[in-house]
Amino acid sequence: MTTATTPSPYRVTPRHVLRSEWHKLWSLRSTWVTLLSAAAVVLGVGLLMGATYTSDGGDSDVDTVVLVLYGTLLGQLCVTVLGILVTAGEYPTGMIRASLTVVPRRLPVLWSKAAVFTVAAFGSMFATALITFLAAQLLLRDTDQAAGLTDPGVLGAIAGNAAGITLLSLIALGLGAALRSVPGSIGAYIGGVLIVPEVLGMLPYDAVDSALKYFPTQAAGALGSATPIPGTAATGPALLALCLWAGASLGTAAVLLRRRDA
Repeated sequence: MTTATTPSPYRVTPRHVLRSEWHKLWSLRSTWVTLLSAAAVVLGVGLLMGATYTSDGGDSDVDTVVLVLYGTLLGQLCVTVLGILVTAGEYPTGMIRASLTVVPRRLPVLWSKAAVFTVAAFGSMFATALITFLAAQLLLRDTDQAAGLTDPGVLGAIAGNAAGITLLSLIALGLGAALRSVPGSIGAYIGGVLIVPEVLGMLPYDAVDSALKYFPTQAAGALGSATPIPGTAATGPALLALCLWAGASLGTAAVLLRRRDA
């Protein structure tokens, strides 16, 4: 006589790992602080740009979405720091050992962290960009920068802005998982992603200028404009380049996670 057994509700499955990482992400104070800080910076700068803009001020050639989302340049730093904290932040506390003990295959933990972070970062930044654009347009309605969501390229640029921040932050998340140090990962991100392209841009070679269009920050900038920006990559190639950078960062982290002790 055999006895039927029911699957344990506590066994490790991809769904359970995802749910665990989702609860872990939103239970951290740093998640709320960094995302709210990013939203406040983007919204604050957007309202400032809208309130101080005049049609004869010399910025009439700036893309409308770029103009009101200037705060993204600062807001993305908050989100990238969160990406680093999601992975590297667990090593000093020892939390990562508990996670990898429960999920000995290891990689599902990394993929789940990346997945829940992507949803949180893109959702919050898209909502922030959308609210900022609409609020700034209330101040710009009588200027030459007045625009609506139904204007060509506007909604796509708002979504592209959020996608750019998210993918840059996934690069940071991968660095955090690979380096296992919050200060080291922040330094690597600032040096490798922000400073190196600026240094390379000083070289007097056309090939370097062409390659720089597909570096992370330059590619992200191309996604957030409703109209093509001279000297930047087209939207499709820029998005592909950013995805490849993020994939390379996460792939490196995955290889190191499999080979090293927790």
